[in-house]
Amino acid sequence: MTETAAFAPRRAPTDDRRAAIAKAARALIVEKGVEGLRTRDIAERVGINVATLHYHVPSKEALIELVADSMRQDFMDQHIARPRAHLSARERMDLEFVDFREMVEQRSETMLVLSELMERARRDDRIKEAIRPMRRKWRQIVSDLLTQGVSDGVYRADMDVDSAAVMIIASLTGFCRGGMGDLDGFDRLVAELQRAIANPNVQKTSKKD
Repeated sequence: MTETAAFAPRRAPTDDRRAAIAKAARALIVEKGVEGLRTRDIAERVGINVATLHYHVPSKEALIELVADSMRQDFMDQHIARPRAHLSARERMDLEFVDFREMVEQRSETMLVLSELMERARRDDRIKEAIRPMRRKWRQIVSDLLTQGVSDGVYRADMDVDSAAVMIIASLTGFCRGGMGDLDGFDRLVAELQRAIANPNVQKTSKKD
């Protein structure tokens, strides 16, 4: 091995490099919004040149997809850390609220980026398409839990499940746009959502008990 080779910087594995790009992009979205996202700034933060950045993310669509994938992984990590397959539908739904609160409290950047992307998606079809898989998966999870809860009798029998899922997701993401530091406000919001979907007959029975 030559002396030059011995001291040449090691090339970061592709996954590590892409993770670093996603992290830098997320930080810039929080600071400047999607409109202020510049490849030159991302490359500078990661410590690579723009050509290398484009090798990993050749377009802005690919960059937003990478950011969305990194956020989806954050939520998947929570599900792995808190196994829930053995829980009832209501317990799993309650845990979804717990997970979201934890993100708000401990990983506010993730929630700010999510809120920013969902807001911009209303006006930018590229962003809308990039985050569509994540939004579809989240909505499916909530819809499935609501459907099972109705079947179990713990949620309202007359519920419009799809509309209720939209209501819950919109309420949570809307909170991120206005009150990230207000955890008491978040708890009150969740309490109202839980009351909105609960079977009132079950609530009355539990109170008598």
